[in-house]
Amino acid sequence: MHDPPRIMIVDDNETNRCLLVARLGAEGYETIEAENGERALAVVRDVAPDVVLLDVMMPKIDGFEVCRRLKGDPALGFVPIIMVTARADSKDVVTGLNAGADEYLTKPIDHAALVARVRSMLRIKELHDRAEAQAVELASWNRMLEQRVADQVAQIERVSRLKRFLSPQIAELILASSPSDTLVSHRRQVTIVFCDLRGFTAFAETAEPEEVSAVMREYHATLGFIVHEFEGTLERFIGDGLMVIFGDPLPCTDPCARAVQMAVAMRGRLSELSSKWRRQSHELGFGVGIAYGYATLGPIGFEGRSEYSATGTVVNLAARLCAEARDGQILIDSKVRAALDSRATAEPVGELTLKGLHRPIAAYNVLEMT
Repeated sequence: MHDPPRIMIVDDNETNRCLLVARLGAEGYETIEAENGERALAVVRDVAPDVVLLDVMMPKIDGFEVCRRLKGDPALGFVPIIMVTARADSKDVVTGLNAGADEYLTKPIDHAALVARVRSMLRIKELHDRAEAQAVELASWNRMLEQRVADQVAQIERVSRLKRFLSPQIAELILASSPSDTLVSHRRQVTIVFCDLRGFTAFAETAEPEEVSAVMREYHATLGFIVHEFEGTLERFIGDGLMVIFGDPLPCTDPCARAVQMAVAMRGRLSELSSKWRRQSHELGFGVGIAYGYATLGPIGFEGRSEYSATGTVVNLAARLCAEARDGQILIDSKVRAALDSRATAEPVGELTLKGLHRPIAAYNVLEMT
């Protein structure tokens, strides 16, 4: 809608046009004149009227045909048309309405009726324009929502792909961080868990490759589910071994208790698997080592290939405790034992001399966790 509203007057009679211009001008409307149907069709897009007052009886192209063409032009949008004519026969009225006219005025024109019909058509035009603007706005919102949904779906797909190769915590941290601060190297107290199968080397030497692959798939699937259940960060698969971190990259409360609870759950599930494997003549056991202390964590590797990892004595200690653990044992260091307090039943196994560590390490075997 223009301000003031713009009325286009189409009539081949100049006196009629002048009369309508005077009456509508007195009401504060802007008027545009066209002396015939051809002129009206030629300029209507440029002047963009809010209402058209259209005479019927004009040379060359009459008002009915002009009305049809205006209503049939999708580029014009909605423009109300009031047919203005001396032909008051009902057939002419029907013809005009069928051509697309929105209102009908007969000559001589009553001023009050003219103003009332113009106002009525302007209200309809305003409502139409408002609805159209809302539709455009709604379409824009829909496009934005569709884009957001598409972005979220793409994000979920990226996370899903990353989670096939990284722990969920690492994958989500990578996607949530800017490239400059993703997994910057840092130092933090963490609990490290190492676990692997007892007797795996002998099994792999004598079993068929297909049997080894089947056992490994079942083993990794079982332990991977438990790691995710206890929200540990699966740092790596090392053949039949796993390394899990608690406390990084996302902090967690009571990492030692969480790590031992996970290890106890693993031991219970692997005991069931070992019984199944034993029926298949596969003698495989399971051992765990857990240590608590400071480590340096972050990406290691080179520009073309890097992975998140932890380095430090605590990592070596957990790995060595795992290597010392017999089937069914969960060996923990004194720091983990102190953090568990009375929540775990653990028996001392003495001071162990571990490869790569200069001093003997007091170790404990976890029997149960409350």
